[in-house]
Amino acid sequence: MELGDNFPIDSRPFAVIGRRLGMTEEEVIARVKEFIDRGIIRRLSVALRQQNVGFTANAMIVWKVPPERLEEIGGTLASFPEVTHCYERETLPDWPYNLYTMIHRPYREECLAIAERLSQAVGIKDYKALFSKQELKRSNPQYFSEERE
Repeated sequence: MELGDNFPIDSRPFAVIGRRLGMTEEEVIARVKEFIDRGIIRRLSVALRQQNVGFTANAMIVWKVPPERLEEIGGTLASFPEVTHCYERETLPDWPYNLYTMIHRPYREECLAIAERLSQAVGIKDYKALFSKQELKRSNPQYFSEERE
C-alpha cells in the first residue's frame, strides 16, 4: 500500500517509506527491485492531474486500422511521447474504429496538430478526434484493498 497510496513527495521517498515500515531505505529499494524482478510490480510512475498543470484539452483519437497492421501501427503510435494511452478495441457495425489513443495538451488545436502528425507518421487517414466535454468521475486505480472486518 505504501507504494500506491500516499507516496511521499520527498527527495528520498524510499527512506520515508522505510521509516513508516520499520525498514531501511536500502531494504525498501531491494524489496521494490525484487517485486519488479518477480513481475509483481511492472513499473512505478507519477500520475498527474492534467488540469492542475494546464493540460485542459483531452483528445481520444480513434483510428480505423487494417487488422493485419494493428500491432505495427499501435506500437508506432504508442512510441510517441504525446500519446499517454493506446488500446485496441472491437469494432461495431456502425463504428469501424479499432485503435484508440489519448493525447492531453493545453489547447485543442495542439491535440489536432499532434493527431495529424501521428496520421502522417503511420499513413492512416481515417481517424477522428473526440474531445472530453466534462469530467464526471476521476479516481486513482485501487490495486490492493485492506481486509475489513
